[in-house]
Amino acid sequence: MFGSLFGSSLKTTMVTPERALSGRADAVYSVPETHTVLGTPLAGPWPEGTRVLYLGLGCFWGAEKEFWQLPGVVTTAVGYQGGFTQNPTYEEVCTAMTGHTETVLVAYDPAVVSDTEILRMFWESHDPTQGFRQGNDVGTQYRSAVYWTTPEQEVAARTTLDVFQQNLTARGFGQITTDLRPAEAAGPFYYAEGYHQQYLDKNPSGYCPVHSTGVACQPADA
Repeated sequence: MFGSLFGSSLKTTMVTPERALSGRADAVYSVPETHTVLGTPLAGPWPEGTRVLYLGLGCFWGAEKEFWQLPGVVTTAVGYQGGFTQNPTYEEVCTAMTGHTETVLVAYDPAVVSDTEILRMFWESHDPTQGFRQGNDVGTQYRSAVYWTTPEQEVAARTTLDVFQQNLTARGFGQITTDLRPAEAAGPFYYAEGYHQQYLDKNPSGYCPVHSTGVACQPADA
């Protein structure tokens, strides 16, 4: 299915569990403890009631910045998820032999920012119709993904997807190809190497644009 939808080259063909790199039992690098912008823990603990959503929308450098600027977000971090290789490295993910997508962990206070608001920003910040690519970035690691941790997030993900698909179709875009799964089914979130965390804060002139369609994730009559 993936080959027919997204092309047949190695970079755009989802690796099978049998062919994926095996990885290793432990990470081969350490991860910073604190968010460079928000000053909060990257891996918790976070305040009681904090929700976590994992989002894939292309290159995670630019994607992460979109969310750390949103009021109500407690912390963000970038990593690898949805694949088969244990504790992968960035270089391994780039081979398309791990099955992971570049993912942003978004921890947030639902009393300040809702699931729907987080997901609207997600949809509006990339083109979820491109399969295994975002703009010039091509490969399975750039696929669109939503991995939820609560039933409420699943409802919001599916509801906002339906709205966004209607609006995309009206503007001539194709079908959304986003990978929608519970985080438990997607597998562990492996934190990326330290230099990737809050990359655009450390490198303000770094290049990693988001690939917005310019279409709003709002009901047509809103």
